[in-house]
Amino acid sequence: MKELKILAVVIFFTAVVYFGVEPFAHSQMHPHVAPADFAFKDLGATEKKGDAAKGAETFLSAGCIGCHGVAAANMPAPMDNASASATFGVVPPDLSSAGAIYDKNFLAALIKEPTKALKVEHKFNETRPHPMIQFFGLGGDLDQEVADIVAYLQSIAPASIDDKKVFADACQRCHDMKYDKLMSTTDKTALMAYMGTTPPDLSVMIRSRGNEYLTTFINNPQKQLAGTSMPRVGLTEKAQNQVVAYMDKVGDRKKAERESLGYKLIAYMLVFTLLAYAWKVKIWKQVH
Repeated sequence: MKELKILAVVIFFTAVVYFGVEPFAHSQMHPHVAPADFAFKDLGATEKKGDAAKGAETFLSAGCIGCHGVAAANMPAPMDNASASATFGVVPPDLSSAGAIYDKNFLAALIKEPTKALKVEHKFNETRPHPMIQFFGLGGDLDQEVADIVAYLQSIAPASIDDKKVFADACQRCHDMKYDKLMSTTDKTALMAYMGTTPPDLSVMIRSRGNEYLTTFINNPQKQLAGTSMPRVGLTEKAQNQVVAYMDKVGDRKKAERESLGYKLIAYMLVFTLLAYAWKVKIWKQVH
């Protein structure tokens, strides 16, 4: 009976720490932030219905291929990675998959106002313009022209993309993934000057930050790290989940094995506890 009272006291104080102290400590170390917004409400909705055929013409007339390659449409990048790094600070992305992995509202806003869409207005201004030139239209309805470009990008995008490819298209221009032998396509010196710091290797980021943090951070870095140079990525919820899944697969390869071992360890400790208790009862019977 005495042992049960001691156990009850231990359970009580453990519960106080777990349900009282731990949540408070967590709230101080990890302040709450609003959840990821995959509707990109701050950018407004794209109400115009785009025409892909017209969008192809507008895309060419707007001069987008002066910076971007579109391998899916047999349009190679106009510069090699070294030249693009030196010119822009970061290699402009190939847009073959843009219509599939980026949200349409984000794409429309990005075309019209890059710094606002990317949430880097604190970094780029009139004295230091953003490398991506703002699109002012070709003389017609600006919103319609933008909607047409977005429709064109969606029309050429692949129906399905694996997790690694989504990561490469969305993140590899700046970040390494050394555990999977993926290196940034941008020259490190140019990237350092462009970002103000060298973007981190993401091989173990899933283990150091966790899924919840990354989900919010990728969707809007300013929520987690105000003033950061990292732009908002603008991925759809599906694409962002693929990026996190890839990071999880590469950075925590032993996760399934570790979780499986954890259950086995708990089972072992339960059996060991029962045996220890039975042995204790037997010994104390002999003593009394």
